[in-house]
Amino acid sequence: MDDKTISKFLSLVLRHQPETIGLMLDEAGWTDLSELVEKTRAHGKAITEDDVRRIAANCEKQRFSFSPDGLRIRAAQGHSVTVELGLKAVTPPDILFHGTATRFADAIRTEGLKPQARQQVHLSGDEETALKVGQRHGKPIIFRVAAGRMQAEGFAFFQADNGVWLTDTVPPQFLETL
Repeated sequence: MDDKTISKFLSLVLRHQPETIGLMLDEAGWTDLSELVEKTRAHGKAITEDDVRRIAANCEKQRFSFSPDGLRIRAAQGHSVTVELGLKAVTPPDILFHGTATRFADAIRTEGLKPQARQQVHLSGDEETALKVGQRHGKPIIFRVAAGRMQAEGFAFFQADNGVWLTDTVPPQFLETL
């Protein structure tokens, strides 16, 4: 398997469907690296711990995190399975960004940003990253998020290990289209 295929598979089992290979994640989303490799190999995907470490290190989006001892791995964010990443609320920049496809713009303007199948809404710290995210879903549109105002009104923000900003929801009054 090539690295891109392995990376997508790791995202699937560490973020969304660990049960597809009989993997159990703990409450914080961690699993033993050796168990991940063993169960992946048992399901016909020949990977090694070195493959996983290389892919994690070279992943532009830094989707995966290792425990301090390097023996456990988890997805940095983006889970659709219930996990508690243990992130502490932090002060966001005044403005964050959300990239999506134009076909979702009207609903977002009316209902705000919701986590959909994920646990939290994902926000970017810069327009360029938001544009790349939006392009993955179709013709892109970027929303500016008044994160500073939101926090002042009691909304909590978190930052994943890979720099992605997370919050539970963004009501429409905090959104502006770029």
